[in-house]
Amino acid sequence: MRHNNLRPGTDALYHLTPETPADHWEVEALYDTCFAPGREALSSYRLRDDVPPVQGLSHVARDDAGILAGAIRYWPVRIGSDTALLLGPVAVHPTRQGEGIGRALIEQSLDRAPPMVWARVLLVGDAPYYSRFGFELLKDVIMPPPTNPERVLGRALIPGAWDGVAGEVRRWAD
Repeated sequence: MRHNNLRPGTDALYHLTPETPADHWEVEALYDTCFAPGREALSSYRLRDDVPPVQGLSHVARDDAGILAGAIRYWPVRIGSDTALLLGPVAVHPTRQGEGIGRALIEQSLDRAPPMVWARVLLVGDAPYYSRFGFELLKDVIMPPPTNPERVLGRALIPGAWDGVAGEVRRWAD
């Protein structure tokens, strides 16, 4: 999907496409650029260990020259007997921030999730930012420590999808 002029007043043109195996190391380099050293020590990474990202939902944004500007990944997780998507990381190269790339990555990928039989998405992030995408605090969902419970957010992709879902988030493979 092409997004023209994501930020008014720019000439930026980006192509948002599903991430492929060929994108992997370039996306990892982007995450290294955007996040603090030791990002893989975060508890959310334990949920991703030895679990591949969800095909078709993880996306990259490239400009017309093919330069990577942003990326988003999703991982399957379990909460009791329920399943959910774990959004993250999402990153935009520092030189491309403010152009609407992050918004486009989040909105396009979430729009693709329901047809793929995913009912709910969770993430660890800032509520003021993610609330614009329909994410709300999940009081009964517990991420592995030392995650701040005020940063555990969810969005129902199907009405009522979070109703009655509670407990510890665990790896898909466990």
